Amino acid sequence: MTNIKLYAADYFIVISYFVGIILLGFKYRNSHKGNIENYLLAGRRISLPAFTATLVSTWYGGILGIGEFTYLYGILNWVTQALPYYIFATIFAFFLAGKIRKLKQFTISDILYNSYGKKTGTVGSIFVLILVTPAPHLLMVSLLISSIFHIPFIYGLLIAVVFSTSYVMFGGFRSVVKTDMLQFLLMFFGFGILLFVLIKNYGAFDFLQSNLPRNHYSITGGQSMQYIFVWGFIALWTFVDPGFYQRCFSAKSPSTAKYGILLAVFFWVIFDILTTMSGLYARALLSDINPVMAFPRLGEMVLPQILRGFFIVGLLATIMSTLDSNTFLSAVTFGRDFVWRIKKSGNVNLFTQVGLVVTIIISIIIIYLIPSVIKIWYTLGTLFIPGLLFPILSSFTKGYKISSKSSLLCLVLAFLITLIWMLIGIYYGSFEVPLYPLKIQPFFAGLFLSAIIYIIDIFFQLKKINY
Repeated sequence: MTNIKLYAADYFIVISYFVGIILLGFKYRNSHKGNIENYLLAGRRISLPAFTATLVSTWYGGILGIGEFTYLYGILNWVTQALPYYIFATIFAFFLAGKIRKLKQFTISDILYNSYGKKTGTVGSIFVLILVTPAPHLLMVSLLISSIFHIPFIYGLLIAVVFSTSYVMFGGFRSVVKTDMLQFLLMFFGFGILLFVLIKNYGAFDFLQSNLPRNHYSITGGQSMQYIFVWGFIALWTFVDPGFYQRCFSAKSPSTAKYGILLAVFFWVIFDILTTMSGLYARALLSDINPVMAFPRLGEMVLPQILRGFFIVGLLATIMSTLDSNTFLSAVTFGRDFVWRIKKSGNVNLFTQVGLVVTIIISIIIIYLIPSVIKIWYTLGTLFIPGLLFPILSSFTKGYKISSKSSLLCLVLAFLITLIWMLIGIYYGSFEVPLYPLKIQPFFAGLFLSAIIYIIDIFFQLKKINY
């Protein structure tokens, strides 16, 4: 990993950021007073500004992956990593957010347990635990820290673990929200500075059009339509994302959840403009770099000291806000939805704190097996979303709720067919260039099977009612 050159003033800004986040996070270490609802959901009193800030910052944590995607494929990044998420988040806001808040539950797993029973709840919890892994964000922060401080990756990993888990362990969700509010401001400020300097120094669209490969300003990015559709369907992740549900559960009211998501979409549009434009400049100005480091390299190239420090802080804030949130969500899934449910008693807060350690171990294993941000997103989304989608969504419907047996079949069979499909593709091709059966992406195989199970189940339910 090539090191990033910073000046003394930049290092002061970066170190001040880390110290500030730790101090702010620890400020709320005793605010929960041992109360489960306070520790896991900040007492269900999150205001509209806080809700919006924490959702915007945590849903956008894969910033180095966005830089990588834009550097490689151009505005296809916006087509696949932005537009479908606006659509599904808006649908979520109007049709689900208020209902979720009224449930007064704690996790997605609660919905599965209460709707379909123990077996579906347990399997679903395993899926959620892996799906919400902070592995991609831990990888990004570790890479960034090792490049900033010119240290081996393993030391960067250790620093990232300490700074993303320590205050969360003691402060719970309230510490996550309060630090997210600061990081929301820092991420916009950092990328706002970068894009302003880029346009001032190089011009805007004429420069990009003259210096980019043709595919980079094509909406397909030179990729197949099936590949694009897979990413579009992976955006269904929105409907099964534990972060959305946690924030809706913690909102002050159903209307706070609804309008908080709509406001978040507005801010995502602005931030996507900043990041996609910056990624295009990175491709136009830089060559022969590791694409995942496109943004850090661009900032190093065009920004003077002090501004460079603020931009690096903006990168860190974007990732750290998601890293601490997903680490906590994964820990809650392990501590409450596994250990506590198995024991049927005990200290949920303590189990969650143990879950933080387990979460980090799982994340490190995933990083070792799949050392790419984009591939982690793609692999986990492909494997687990098809099975989770119909059981979770049907639990909110009247008259079209899938049965307990079929919900379990959806989870298990959709996962197995997707995994087998994926392994066959890797066997006949490679992990980098798999050759899937019938040239069909494994996501669609899993989603199709899950949909068939759902349709058959509902058909027989309605037939039974009619007779």
